Amino acid sequence: PVSGRCAYFVERKKRFCKMIPAPGRRFCGEHGQQEEENDRKRIPCPLDPKHTVYEDQLQKHLKKCNSREKPKPVYYVQDINAGFKNVAEKTEKQVPISSLSKEELESLITKLKKASNGLELHLQEQILSHQALQEALNDPNNGESAFKHLKQQASILGNMEKLHLLGPGRCFVEFGAGRGKLSHWVNVALQNVENVQFLLVERATTRFKVDGKHQRGDSVFERLRVDIQHLCLKKVPVLEKKKLPVVGIGKHLCGAATDLALRCLVENYTTCCDGENEEPAPKRSRTDKAEVASNNSTDNGSMEDDCKPVAGIVIALCCHHKCDWTHYVGREFFKSVGLGPVEFNYFQRMSSWATCGMKETSTTASTSEDQTTDTEEHEQMSSKTESSSDTLTGILTVEERKEIGHLCKLLIDHGRMEYLQQRGYKAALQYYTESAVSLENVLLTAVPSPSLIPETI
Repeated sequence: PVSGRCAYFVERKKRFCKMIPAPGRRFCGEHGQQEEENDRKRIPCPLDPKHTVYEDQLQKHLKKCNSREKPKPVYYVQDINAGFKNVAEKTEKQVPISSLSKEELESLITKLKKASNGLELHLQEQILSHQALQEALNDPNNGESAFKHLKQQASILGNMEKLHLLGPGRCFVEFGAGRGKLSHWVNVALQNVENVQFLLVERATTRFKVDGKHQRGDSVFERLRVDIQHLCLKKVPVLEKKKLPVVGIGKHLCGAATDLALRCLVENYTTCCDGENEEPAPKRSRTDKAEVASNNSTDNGSMEDDCKPVAGIVIALCCHHKCDWTHYVGREFFKSVGLGPVEFNYFQRMSSWATCGMKETSTTASTSEDQTTDTEEHEQMSSKTESSSDTLTGILTVEERKEIGHLCKLLIDHGRMEYLQQRGYKAALQYYTESAVSLENVLLTAVPSPSLIPETI
């Protein structure tokens, strides 16, 4: 063992423990049971066996263990945004795409192209900027990675401004907030605007948060540490009290998180703001169109009094290979073009070819690194096995795989767009930044149709 470090050999890691023991001791607190003079027994913690505790202090430890179940916040509603688990739609065990025969793969690609007929294959470019980030964009101290993130954030804000979403009396809900940089720039853009609230939704503990930088009294930052799957917006105290119109935002909201966020906004906030129905999800599971008609028939005055609708949605999409049929909001669209959960599960994995399909033929390491610079916000490693198959290399060229991957992404995103349109939103997909800045460069935007917008907004 290294001098001054714990002398316990960790068999699982094939090395000595790196912890620093107390003065005069050979072992750290975790491995202190190895000391001859120490006859106290350590046992695995029943809440999390990854760490141990002295047996005679177990009860005391259980009261403060970080793995103990903590009280749920008032806005936690189990699986409220999770979708509906239909037993009949459960698929068999997933088969690797590389194990498919040439005929099976060609059949899948034929179904994909047939379902994509009539879709707009070339999205419009909306690469914008915003003056709030001009100083940061011109700062020579920013590295290449920081500059790319700033360009994306500037374009997202530019698109928000174009949709008239940057204004007073709004609650901006950032899903998958991480450090909260997107909300930070929205706040900078609204420096002279009053009555602005920020809710930063993040299930994980995040270091280096930027929330503390905002001390202004006219904008309030609040973190909601909860999985989007269980977030009931209408129960968040500030929204319950102020009933502010909500703007849902997100930068690189991975896979199924986008679908959960859309349900959270469109179903479980907008349509159930009357507060009467505490379990809204089952009621909406049958006919979406009938529900929209019912909502439209409600008089505008009632809607204004009870709850303002979602004012807009601006989400930069990514990681379609992490989508899940159970949570996916575009299932009705898939069914309408003759597709189901089996095809979806293949397409969501094949979508990774759009960003990883070219790696196999990269001749230099630098080429590959340039294509995957944006690793801070999303990962692509889960798609490596699908994109690097020797079997596929013999069937499809790199360019063909890349094209198919883009088509899979487009089909999944179009289902999301139709979902929003069926619920009275004017939705669109556009490229918000260059592919050299980020390969995940598609932005989903939505604003209520004119008939659903209260006059006060």
